[in-house]
Amino acid sequence: MSLVTSASSFISNIEVFRVPPRWLFVRIETADGFVGWGESTLEGHTEAIEGAFADLTQRFLGWDADGIEDIWQTAYRARFYRGGPVLMSALSGLDIALWDIKGKKLRVPVWQLLGGKVRDRVRVYGWIGGDHPSAVREAARERKEQGFTAVKMNATEALAWLDSPELLKGTVERVRQVRALGMDVGVDFHGRVHKGMARQLAKLLEGEGVLFIEEPLLPTQPAEFADLARLVSTPIAAGERLYSRHEFRPYFEGHALDVAQPDVSHCGGISELARIASMAETYDVALAPHCPLGPIALAACIAVGVSKLNYFIQEMSWQMHYNSDDADLFTYLADPSVFAVKDGYVTTPSGPGLGIVINEELVRTRAKEYSRAGIEAWRNPIWRGEDGSIREW
Repeated sequence: MSLVTSASSFISNIEVFRVPPRWLFVRIETADGFVGWGESTLEGHTEAIEGAFADLTQRFLGWDADGIEDIWQTAYRARFYRGGPVLMSALSGLDIALWDIKGKKLRVPVWQLLGGKVRDRVRVYGWIGGDHPSAVREAARERKEQGFTAVKMNATEALAWLDSPELLKGTVERVRQVRALGMDVGVDFHGRVHKGMARQLAKLLEGEGVLFIEEPLLPTQPAEFADLARLVSTPIAAGERLYSRHEFRPYFEGHALDVAQPDVSHCGGISELARIASMAETYDVALAPHCPLGPIALAACIAVGVSKLNYFIQEMSWQMHYNSDDADLFTYLADPSVFAVKDGYVTTPSGPGLGIVINEELVRTRAKEYSRAGIEAWRNPIWRGEDGSIREW
């Protein structure tokens, strides 16, 4: 059991809810009546996270919810095998929910517990173009009308390991269409573009005023990231598939990144996101948390973002191509106005804990419907080239 104090709140229940479009919410309740919400969404591996929670529930029922760091370290270190996307994503949801409880118990926002805020609002960006980027001018114009000043889009569709340079010209044209509207744009290579093509595309985009290029290479290539960083002046971003500060270390030490993009639902929750942010600041690297996920993950990102000086922008999944009209960012919120976008920013939530109220009745209803209908958990598409070989999605 975690270290006990006279004011301890003991964990009495841990639940997970699989809800559309592709999210996994975590609910923790304490014996003295506090409830915290977390998010352990790991896109494409939902069942694995549910399995990990069977273990976490058995291990931490009865523990003091106030002991966030002790629980985090025990969950991470007490099993011989550790880290990786599944275990860290499960730990993330647990950790986020515990911070939510702590804030509610002390009647302060989580950002107050992280040292207080250094800004009153956070800049956000929306997605355009989908997996097969097209019609970006119209989509960017709509985002501008919604209050955004920045967007992100995929750079390309599937590419061969080396492919025709002609396939890269459309990326440049799409960037120009968005920039012509006065919008900033991040370009996500999504790890689809291998080294020979990535160098070409990065050079083509260098003079186009791109906000950043994201995952220009696969996350297994930190040395190649560093090579690319020396080749172009455009800021290079990555981190959604790096699952702890230990995995960011070679990128920072190799001067391979300008923007760190840890995902709070994958990297170990609020606790580890805050540590990665501080580590990034040491190397003069900006923070832009990855978050194409649900409202709990977004609230957790913002809580860290408002308390870290090197934070610069936040991904927001509102009306993203993976969502639907009845399962979108605001669907499970009692008050969607907490994430209202104005002049490119979202105002810092001021409520206790994460600063959001989850519609628990709807979460339970949708989770039951999901289960009864036998709907399979979300899977990313599998792409193959003209020769039949598998390609990066």
